[in-house]
Amino acid sequence: MIIRRAQASEIAACAALYERVLRETFTWTPPQQHQAADFLGHAQEEEVYLARDGDRLLGIAGFHRPGNFLHSLYVETRGEGVGKALLDHVAALADGPLSLKCQSPNLRALDFYLREGFRIVDIGRDPGAPFTWLRMSR
Repeated sequence: MIIRRAQASEIAACAALYERVLRETFTWTPPQQHQAADFLGHAQEEEVYLARDGDRLLGIAGFHRPGNFLHSLYVETRGEGVGKALLDHVAALADGPLSLKCQSPNLRALDFYLREGFRIVDIGRDPGAPFTWLRMSR
């Protein structure tokens, strides 16, 4: 597995993985709510990193460097160390504490981030959202 910054020609494949993973795993929200276009919009302001095994895209991470903010971390197959490898890569790039937001129903991600040393530093709710988010930092 290699971790590296995505090239412009790979961003569409990253956006497709984003949409696919969200639709499969974010069962508390309607699948149609998750669109590749959302990722593409954020990718214009973020650094996108990917994990590959040969030609196979395994996972992606969106990093907003000015805020040391991990905006997205999505993997195709969980439990194989891809998420940890992407997280470690982005954390090494940060010039201070790394932060992120995790939706409260996303228990699997919450457990992962807690295991990786993140702590909850704030709880909030977006307008109209039926659930809270947790801001985490490490």
